[in-house]
Amino acid sequence: MKKISLVLLLAPFFSMAAEKPPEVTAQQFVNLQQGEAAHEGFRRAHAKGICVTGEFRSNGQLADYSVASLFEQAVTPFVGRFSVAGNNPTAPDLKAPVRSFALSFAMSPTQQWRIAMNTPPVMAVKDPHTFYQQIQAIQAGPKTIQAFFAEHPESGEFLSWKAQYQPSGSFAAESYNSINAFYLVNSNGDKQAVRWAMQPTVSVSPENLKGNDALHREVTNRVAKGDVVFDWVFTLASEADDETDPTTAWPASRKQLSAGQIVISDVTPQLNGECHSINYDPLVLPTGIEATRDPILRARSAAYAESYRRRAKEVLMGELEEPGNE
Repeated sequence: MKKISLVLLLAPFFSMAAEKPPEVTAQQFVNLQQGEAAHEGFRRAHAKGICVTGEFRSNGQLADYSVASLFEQAVTPFVGRFSVAGNNPTAPDLKAPVRSFALSFAMSPTQQWRIAMNTPPVMAVKDPHTFYQQIQAIQAGPKTIQAFFAEHPESGEFLSWKAQYQPSGSFAAESYNSINAFYLVNSNGDKQAVRWAMQPTVSVSPENLKGNDALHREVTNRVAKGDVVFDWVFTLASEADDETDPTTAWPASRKQLSAGQIVISDVTPQLNGECHSINYDPLVLPTGIEATRDPILRARSAAYAESYRRRAKEVLMGELEEPGNE
């Protein structure tokens, strides 16, 4: 598989369909997400978050599927981030419709893996242009988004999930999904399409949560008392599954393998933690993991890059404007 250059990541997004929809650039996407007034120095989406650190304890079960050193029977540290949807870093935790979990592994100076996961198991749409229209519809109000979904039957599985989803009382008690598929590549060059989920090992009721920072306080207090643990479960696609379509879940009958456990041992406010400066670009992949041709995956990568460029520039300009730096 050819390496994806920075030029490609920042290029306009295109659908893989025969009839390509109008182009949407990373700049347009991020402009829409940040709104009229940007919160300088913060991500344009999922701006409110908290840093976590810990280790991945691999059981070695995926070593036959991928040459990535992460899957050897060993322990690998990570820098991660819990977050909620939205562009406001001070927004109320509990009003966000989506919660997210990101991880960054540095196996060596040249081998890194960055992962961005969300609570929905599927996307509502298949291509970047339609995703852009979906965000516009959400911002326009309930009637517009209802009309949008009525025009897009591919949103059925997402809407079914949304209708039954009950947010938990903790970042530690959610399931987080890759949504997009990737390939595991073994020593023979064989590829296996997979999706994965971080599955919680605790259940937490939301009944007693209060305040704008309820989830942040809860997970901070929880980790102070003991480690937070997730099981990292991979689902293996069959030949009948389309790994380029993020709107369709794979059947529950597909083979699943646990790669081991994600163990969180420390929590830090994001402005004081390592996670704030990391771009959790899902196309930063190690040897042994490859991207599929899912166009939404490339759209995510390009938007993350543009968001990172903007906030990094804002931080730099702020430092230059501080007294003594004239």
